[in-house]
Amino acid sequence: MPLASMIRPIRSGRSSRTGRPARLVGAALAALFAVALTACAPDPVAQQYLSGDGKGYISADGAVVEIAPEDRGEPIVFGGVTEDGEKFSSEDIAGDVTVVNFWYAGCAPCRVEAKDLESVWQANEDEDVSFVGINIYDQADTAKAFAETYGVTYPSIIDVDSGAAKLAFAGDAPLQGTPSTLVLDKQGRVAARIVGPLDGPSILSTLVEDALAESA
Repeated sequence: MPLASMIRPIRSGRSSRTGRPARLVGAALAALFAVALTACAPDPVAQQYLSGDGKGYISADGAVVEIAPEDRGEPIVFGGVTEDGEKFSSEDIAGDVTVVNFWYAGCAPCRVEAKDLESVWQANEDEDVSFVGINIYDQADTAKAFAETYGVTYPSIIDVDSGAAKLAFAGDAPLQGTPSTLVLDKQGRVAARIVGPLDGPSILSTLVEDALAESA
């Protein structure tokens, strides 16, 4: 069954009283709110998130979106150098369903979801499926230490210096935080995305199975 995220819109209400006292109260509250804003120091993680430097992360449950084949964008061409110094290109995995995970070692949700990503990879490594991480912040040694600690066996592109791999996905699948996980179909198009940490392996497994079941 296709998966989709549900967003409950915020409904605005209107007071039934529009007299002068209500306007005065509203003005006073607005003034107090403005003072409170100027008195508060900016939250570092929020600023990192808004600046898009990749250091902030989404701590809520991931929002899951599947994209119908007719609504998908162009195939994503990306590449880089892995933590082992090997060159990686999307051309090397052409025709595979590909899971792309954006992460970095200091991201707590990235550490939590590592076992679930590896579990889905292990379950599908004999299929036409590839997994690749895109590390947006760390150098190779840190990424290798993370992989050893958490038992991650698929490669990661070290993208901190160029940002080229992240940029390759920016137009078709805006990445608003870390971690984020994308499923690419056999043509290399974004078929599904999970913005935020995985809530167990089952949803990602289903997304991969859905993409495998599609005709190339």
